[in-house]
Parts: sequence; structure tokens; C-alpha cells
Amino acid sequence: MEVETLKYPAVRNYVAGQFVESSAPRSLDVFSPLSGAVISTVPLSGMPALNQAVEAAKAAFPAWSAMPVKERVQIFYRYKTLLERDMKQLADLVQEENGKTYDEARAEVEKAIELTEFACSMPQLIQGEFLEVSKGVEARVERKPLGVVASIAPFNFPNMVPHWTIPNALVLGNTMILKPSEVVPLSAGRIAELLKEAGLPDGVLNIVHGDREIVESICDHPDIEAVSFVGSTAIAKVVYIRATSNLKRCVALGGAKNHLMVLPDAHPEMTASNVAASMSGCAGQRCMAGSTMVGVGAVDGIVAKIVEEARKIVPGQNLGSVISKEAKERIEKHITEAEAAGAKVLLDGRNARVEGQEDGYYVGATVVDYVTPDMRIAQEEVFGPVLAIMRTNTLDEAIAIENANPYGNAAAVFTSSGSSARYVMDHANAGMIGVNIGVPVPREPFSFGGWNDSKFGACDITGKSSIEFWTQLKKTTTKWNPESRVNWMS
Repeated sequence: MEVETLKYPAVRNYVAGQFVESSAPRSLDVFSPLSGAVISTVPLSGMPALNQAVEAAKAAFPAWSAMPVKERVQIFYRYKTLLERDMKQLADLVQEENGKTYDEARAEVEKAIELTEFACSMPQLIQGEFLEVSKGVEARVERKPLGVVASIAPFNFPNMVPHWTIPNALVLGNTMILKPSEVVPLSAGRIAELLKEAGLPDGVLNIVHGDREIVESICDHPDIEAVSFVGSTAIAKVVYIRATSNLKRCVALGGAKNHLMVLPDAHPEMTASNVAASMSGCAGQRCMAGSTMVGVGAVDGIVAKIVEEARKIVPGQNLGSVISKEAKERIEKHITEAEAAGAKVLLDGRNARVEGQEDGYYVGATVVDYVTPDMRIAQEEVFGPVLAIMRTNTLDEAIAIENANPYGNAAAVFTSSGSSARYVMDHANAGMIGVNIGVPVPREPFSFGGWNDSKFGACDITGKSSIEFWTQLKKTTTKWNPESRVNWMS
């Protein structure tokens, strides 16, 4: 019997600078959402594989952490040039395993480059503090790495989200275990290869593939000092509780239900293009997607323009696929339930098909009007290219709807009024606010992260504030002058 050859070799764990064969008893097929075809397989590792990776990370930590930070960043300067060199290959991998359009996949890699650039600025950001606190007595504060840390990444950004953690955590002197989503395991291996080419010592970055079992093992492992997680709110809560109960640091980023408040004085064309892009970019599979619009007053003309813009978003052309058949079915069910409950479907993306990729997992851009707060589509994260529109008479009513949702990732307002914009900035209960911007993602050095059920834990895993998460303070007090007068400080 002839064995079918898959497009990509079987995925392997990466330990101590080498790809290693897995002894995991289970594996999973890796599908391309673009075509529905199986393109590889991934091992579902357990504690033995994690132990192997942690031992490699522990062995690498003393030398890596002792290296001056200005030397560590040289590796990442070289790595940045390799990301630029292999941009197309990296974007192709993202597109194949995630289903994004090529332009979206390329933008993801460009963001990874920006994150790497920021990590290279660490020598200027962690200089420490020094003061003569008494005659002849000097106090010094320095930032030191934690040790072995772990990063658990989601499916929706297989290249960018690992770069939220890898450059900062490693430049700051930690060694890492990366656990990619088992649905999109290909990009992580290429990241490891490029870091090795850039000169990263063996064992500083290790990759262990798996599902729930390996996540639980990471949370439980006694030699892992900190855990970062990005994914759904339900799992983020579990990871945060389990990791912190094992006395680890943890930041767990969850889901979102972002509200875009549109006022009658908003610029029609700018608003329509921004709202349509916000709800459909990356097929709506991002926690910054503007999945809910709240129209305040007479906004029918703007809604019509949004529908007009959304019609230009075509599956297989400028709209990628969703991640799986199950996701497609779940998203379309949200639309069907909303319609049955009385909402009006202005643009219907159900049953989308792409010629030549009929088995791909596509959902077309969808606009659903007259949604009410009690509908499931208004309450749950749809994670697809779907815009649910609710109507209110006043801005206070719109803000009340936004504040009533349990998430707090992002909110935005579209208006020509500075006072209205300021009012939303002051009263919206979210960690990231946009004014006439549908996807208010901060760029470096500002960190990414929301409030409420969108984030669990203190500090951040990106931006300047991530330094606090990935390091600990060492305070040293010294005295070398026995002739100086002794006082209460010395």
C-alpha cells in the first residue's frame, strides 16, 4: 500500500538546539484551513518530553544569564536580519497553517520584526539604579532573570505571538520553553532554526508540542518560574489559577468582545472602512476584532457604507479562512441563531465557497443589524468575520452596553467630537481604547493587554512593562570605608 507523502515533515520537539523524535503515544494531523488538506502531523507530548526540555533550559541558564545583556542583544540584531531575509518563507508558513491572506501573514512577520527590534533596546531600559545613600554607603538595584520560563501561544498568530515573549524574555537572560498551538505548529520550528543560525546557544529556547496535557504539565513543573499564556478566556483562567497555585508568576491573556461605538458625526468613509477591516481582518480571529458595533442615534447612512465596504471583502482574495471546520460551523450557527431571534442579516457570509478550495474553511464577511444585548451573538466571542450591530439613542447607553460585557480588551469610538471621544476614553471599561481606529493595538514600547476577563495577572508580556514580568530585582548595599562615622544606615 502506498503511503501518502505530506507537504511538510512530521513536526518534532526542539530540545538543546536539536529537533528530537517524540516518544509521545499520541499525535494529531495538521490541516491547512485554506484547503482542508492534511499537511503534517504534530506529537502530543507529555511530562517526559517537558522534563527533557526543562533540563536543557536549566543547563543553558547559567552561561546565558551571565552573558552581558549587550552581548545577548547582538544575537537578536542578527536574528532580525534573518527574519527580513526569510520574510516570504515565514509568511507562506503562516498562511498555510493558519489560513490568513498572504498580506496578513506578511504583516504578522513584520510585527515580529518590530518586537525583535524593541528587545534590542533592552540595554538602554534596564540600566538599574545607583545611589550613595549615606557617607561611604552605596546602594545598587539590578534586574536579574527568573530562570526557566514558559510561553504558551495560540493558533491565531503563529509567528507574532511567540515574538511577544521570546525576544524580551531571552534578552533579559531567561531560558524558555515554548508551547505552540498544536493546530499551527510549523512556524515555531522555523523560528528556532533562525535563532540558532543567529547564534542563540543551545538550550536557551526549547519547543515542546502538545495539547491540554502539556499545558497542565507546564503549570505544574517545579522548575518553571513563570508562565505566559494567550488564548481563550476560559482556558486563561484555568492556566492562571493552576500556575499561580504552584507559586509561579503568570500572565494569561484571554478573549474579548470589543465594542465600536459609532456616533452620527463620525466621518462616514473613514468609519466604514475601519469598522469593516476591524471585524474581518485575519478572518475576525483576533482578540482585537471589532466584533460589535453600537450605533448611537441616526447612523443608517454609515451602516449602509459599512455593508458596502464589507461586500468588497471576498473569501479567497482579501479574506482568509477560519481555522477549522468546527470553527466555521460555530460561527455560522451564531449568525443563524441571531437571525432566528429577530436580528436582520444585511450581508450573509454563510456557506462561502472558494473555487479550487471547496474544502477550505471559509466564512464570508457578515453584517447583522438590530442585535439586542440578550442575544448570544452579542455576548460571546464569535471569532469570525462577523459584525453584530446594536442600536442606542445616547452615548451613555452605548457605554453601558460596553461596560456590561465581562471582557475588557478594547473599545473604540468613531466621532468628530473631541469631547465625545474624551468621554469614551474616560468611561469605557477596557484596557485599550481607539478613537477613529478600529483596531487600537499599541506599538512598541507600549504593551498589549486588556482588563477584566481579557487578562489575568499583573504586569505584561510585551512592551516596556514586560521587563517587570520577566525579571526580578537584586538590591546590593556596600561599604568600603571603615573610617566613616557609623549611623543607623551603616
